[in-house]
Amino acid sequence: MTRKPSFFAFLCALVLITAKIAAAADAPYKIRIGFPSLAFSYMPFYVAQEKGIYKKYGIESEYIQMTTTIQPQAVVGGNINYLTSVSAGISAAVAGLPLVMVINFCDISPWVLVTHKDINKPQDLIGKTIALSGVRTSPYYFFQAFLKKSEINEKDVGTINTGGTADSFRALTSNRVVATVLTPPFDDKAVSLGYKKYMQLGELADIPYVGLVTSQNEIKNNRESVRRTVTAVMESIAWLRANRADATKMIVDKFKVNQPEADGTYATLMRILNKDGRLNPKVARGYLDILRQERPIPADYDPMKATDFSMLPAAR
Repeated sequence: MTRKPSFFAFLCALVLITAKIAAAADAPYKIRIGFPSLAFSYMPFYVAQEKGIYKKYGIESEYIQMTTTIQPQAVVGGNINYLTSVSAGISAAVAGLPLVMVINFCDISPWVLVTHKDINKPQDLIGKTIALSGVRTSPYYFFQAFLKKSEINEKDVGTINTGGTADSFRALTSNRVVATVLTPPFDDKAVSLGYKKYMQLGELADIPYVGLVTSQNEIKNNRESVRRTVTAVMESIAWLRANRADATKMIVDKFKVNQPEADGTYATLMRILNKDGRLNPKVARGYLDILRQERPIPADYDPMKATDFSMLPAAR
């Protein structure tokens, strides 16, 4: 004679199922973000991770070091969830990759051409070697704009690709190159070592800087995770604005700089951060004009189609 399951057994099974559902609901969303190297422009991400802001929104983050040039494919392939170079994201989207920008938190770029002290005019760079983060990165395009302004043929100047700002700084200070393109605090740190800031490059071209770019598939399948990540990063920016002393201490500790250098870096960061997390259409169109020098892009192509700012806190 077959016995029917008891009510007690049924109740136990129901409790187990409910517990599993609750555990799944409480499990953090796991994300991976690609970074080429240590850089002050990534401070909102460092704050989100180190000050518990990701955790507050149920996000568990992992930061992966990889060169900017391979990050778009890594996002599309699911190896990472986000890349932080807005310019690389737009360039890849124009090329057909299904990428979407969800935050752009900088309106201007702080790139500086830093050189040996004996570089006194642009023509002194002819026949010399310059360190850049990589081909088709922001330093690459800004240096191209500098060469054009200086009427120097790019073939007359040698370049090496380092993979990131920190590595470019090391290439300069180890005398592998006579110049490089840096951001704070590496520019001030180089000056303290005897190099000089030759020129501010940010005004030479419209090139988007830093934000958060993900895939269409990520937004479709993990929209809540994306929304929480966006919210956490924007809250981290607000934390930076409200906590100058703690932020400069983070800069001192993370970048191994002195307090005046950290103060200068913080001031630059506050100057370049925007308030709404959106991309200026003028900058996007200007960047398209730069890309058109390398490849055909339809005149009516709208770069803003590769954006989705609906998950920004102010948009909800």
